[in-house]
Amino acid sequence: MHDTKNSPTPGPADRAACLDAYRRVRRQSEDLAGNLTPEDQTAQSMPDASPAKWHLGHTSWFFDAFLLVPNLGGYEAFDETYYYLFNSYYELAGERHPRPQRGLLTRPPVDEIARYRRHVDDAMARLIDTASEDLWAEIAPLVELGLNHEQQHQELLLTDILHLFSLNPLKPAFQPYRPAPARQTAELGWAEFEGGLMETGHGGTGFAYDNEGPRHRVWLEPFRLASRTVTNGDWKQFMADGGYDDPLLWLADGWATVLAEGWQAPLYWREDEESEGGWTQMTLNGPQPVLDIDPVCHVSAYEAAAYAAWAGKRLPTEAEWEVASMGLENALEPSGNTLGSGLLRPVAPFEATDGLQQMFGDVWEWTGSAYSPYPGFTPPPGAVGEYNGKFMANQLVLKGGSCATPDGHVRATYRNFFYPHQRWQFFGLRLAEDAT
Repeated sequence: MHDTKNSPTPGPADRAACLDAYRRVRRQSEDLAGNLTPEDQTAQSMPDASPAKWHLGHTSWFFDAFLLVPNLGGYEAFDETYYYLFNSYYELAGERHPRPQRGLLTRPPVDEIARYRRHVDDAMARLIDTASEDLWAEIAPLVELGLNHEQQHQELLLTDILHLFSLNPLKPAFQPYRPAPARQTAELGWAEFEGGLMETGHGGTGFAYDNEGPRHRVWLEPFRLASRTVTNGDWKQFMADGGYDDPLLWLADGWATVLAEGWQAPLYWREDEESEGGWTQMTLNGPQPVLDIDPVCHVSAYEAAAYAAWAGKRLPTEAEWEVASMGLENALEPSGNTLGSGLLRPVAPFEATDGLQQMFGDVWEWTGSAYSPYPGFTPPPGAVGEYNGKFMANQLVLKGGSCATPDGHVRATYRNFFYPHQRWQFFGLRLAEDAT
């Protein structure tokens, strides 16, 4: 597994460096899939998830459809049917295979998708090398978007496989268990922020998705942010106190979901009298004990909000979280672990330190903010304008990245977004409270 601490691309000016970054990101996807059998790569566990081989095909389709077809003279498609099979949700790019039925695609086989990736990679190398200066200036940002898009799918590939393996009675491991360095959880503390008129959103140099901008001003009242995420031990106290049985703690939709789904614990938790602490959880390392010191994960926004109500606190807004995290992205401590660590699970901090810990990595942190456009937001023209903007309804923002997020992929302004009932990603939470 490759340790890529830096941004996926060095910027549009250096073509050689861009090609190197392209090859590195593409190779990492294939390295991840290398842990899987062809059978693993074909199955789909639920409509929200996709087969691993579909991720590999779709990320190639992105470069194929948006860069090679319109810009590389003489380019020949590998297979015309792939434009239908691997389109995800881009209406302007044409019709597509229904998402819930991706697991029915036993053909094309895994080895043919590998050949498709090589076909696209060879053509992309030619395009990067031969594009005129004017064309390169136009397409370089799209290459960068494609690489960041592939990194998103690397995380999705892992979380989708975890969900698939959790349903297998054999409970297979994606990779063997790798011990974490000695870690400990600090006492819960609070970092206080004065608030005031602040600026949030991306406004500097370097890559950002369109939904991260424009930079704009927000008014924040004084607030406090918890120094660490909520842990498994904290969550066990919530459960023992009847947190899943008290409707007064829950949003109405959340309580309806608890009743409909029978939730009594985070996703993948199973009671096990022989395990330390009485619980095991399915991980990418197979079933493992639920350790009290580690961050709780695979909880929905509904569960996060209920826990916050039980604790007498609240979830932070995305603006509060962003302001608090500025300048921490590149800190060796108190950062968390991301994909390059090779652990593939959230773990407690390396050491108890003052201030905010693990703002980046380990678990995506739910906020209480609706995923909506910033003032002045305008999606880019064409099909790539469908990337983020059209999903700005009925979802909530998460911040910070996870143990499955590629290194260097997240930043303070990054806006992840999911529906409040979803749990199969590495979702956790950090508490907030008013300081007035």
